[in-house]
Amino acid sequence: MFLDLPPSSAKYNPSKGHLRQVDLGIQHGRVSEIEDFSGFPLISFSLPKNKSDGGAESTTLVDDNGSEEEYSYEEPYQANPRYLQPGGEQLAINELISDGSAVYAEALWDHVTMDDQELAFKAGDVIRLRVNQEDVSENSGSLHDEEHYSDVGKFRLKSPENKDQMRANVIREIMNTERVYIKHLKDICEGYIKQCRKHTSMFTEAQLKTIFGNIEEVYKFQKAFYKNLEKQYNKEEPHLSEIGACFLENQDGFSVYSEYCNNHPSACLELSNLMKQSKYRHFFEACRLLQQMIDIAIDGFLLTPVQKICKYPLQLAELLKYTTQDHRDYGKIKEAYEAMKNVACLINERKRRLESIDKISCWQVSIVGWEGQDLLARSSELIYSGELTKIFKQGKSQQRTFFLFDHQMVFCKKDLLRRDILYYKGRIDMDEMEFTDVEDGKDRDFNLNIKNAFKMVNKETEEVHLFCAKKPEDKQRWLQAFLDERKRVQDDKDMGEYICDMS
Repeated sequence: MFLDLPPSSAKYNPSKGHLRQVDLGIQHGRVSEIEDFSGFPLISFSLPKNKSDGGAESTTLVDDNGSEEEYSYEEPYQANPRYLQPGGEQLAINELISDGSAVYAEALWDHVTMDDQELAFKAGDVIRLRVNQEDVSENSGSLHDEEHYSDVGKFRLKSPENKDQMRANVIREIMNTERVYIKHLKDICEGYIKQCRKHTSMFTEAQLKTIFGNIEEVYKFQKAFYKNLEKQYNKEEPHLSEIGACFLENQDGFSVYSEYCNNHPSACLELSNLMKQSKYRHFFEACRLLQQMIDIAIDGFLLTPVQKICKYPLQLAELLKYTTQDHRDYGKIKEAYEAMKNVACLINERKRRLESIDKISCWQVSIVGWEGQDLLARSSELIYSGELTKIFKQGKSQQRTFFLFDHQMVFCKKDLLRRDILYYKGRIDMDEMEFTDVEDGKDRDFNLNIKNAFKMVNKETEEVHLFCAKKPEDKQRWLQAFLDERKRVQDDKDMGEYICDMS
């Protein structure tokens, strides 16, 4: 069953004009009707030619804005691997049409017909294809336009959007991708790590730790997580599966991905260095072939955990989309979606912090005459920096370059000849300070006329520090930076993150 149009990744454009009814003859039935689907999310796909030797074109998924989506569950065949084989798309389209599901396609050219049982259409029209089965009785009764039946007097299978079916598709896809993912992890642990440990002349333990990180811990956790999913998976009626609790119960366990993701850049660098030597390239390829792994390089396999942890929120968002509010799993899925979003965000934040820590460490080394505790003992992020003038009560002033980190602010003096050289001059504990805006004019505490100023007051000693910026906008940036610093510190407390645990 097919529509004889050439292959194309045609896309629906909601901005086009109204759509007209179309009736096209096909094998074992008749596809019909074209409707105005403006704003309705459609699936666009390639229709293969009616040739015995023709291959199927790849499927393109399009959202309601006409933009391509990398991932979608709108079509049931997306969860079935056999549709990914040559000719699979044709099979998918046939099955969708034959079981009464709607299939959408955009016309690539005008269709003129002399058959009064077929309707003409123009290029750009979006066609909604359904089946009018030939064996349905001619006396099936009158059919109403508002029910979208064909006007040719024959019953056409009607298949409105079914959220249960869509939910089942998402559940199957989650289970399928978990199985494939665990197979990848197993291949890495047994195909690569096991072989590497046998060749001590080629790899040290430190190298293996750098290359593979804690992927064995990830594998162990993932197997346990999948067992929990299987217990909640309803094979007979997948849409009834209740898997939300599995994600919530294992929320803390997903933290193993944090260490792996943080280590991944180092793994890539180490692998890149080793791959410059042919013996390592041949070794890793031999490992892949011996384990009968798919044709992906080792760096591709090592990337999968990073991709996987970011994919969970997308899958749960899609599952939530097709879970009705009266479904027993709705509340848990909603919580799981938020939880996995937080997990992914936390991992990204930790990774960003680690990168920031490296930069801070290098920066401190460059400061001449550093005194006291290392920055990293308390801080992990540079929030803002710039020049300020520090005012003293005696009327003296000093221009310094200030660096605001979480918990503390460091100030330095620039070298007169080489402005890129900084000399350490001191620091201020931000946890002990309160800052206030100061209006332009004469200040009572310092008995001076000031402009673009703000104060810091020690909450315990009540010592006052007065600073002036060059411009009003500079002053506002500093005031906002102080707010950002306090928020950052509070966020760290809320998340239970401590710098010593991350370093």
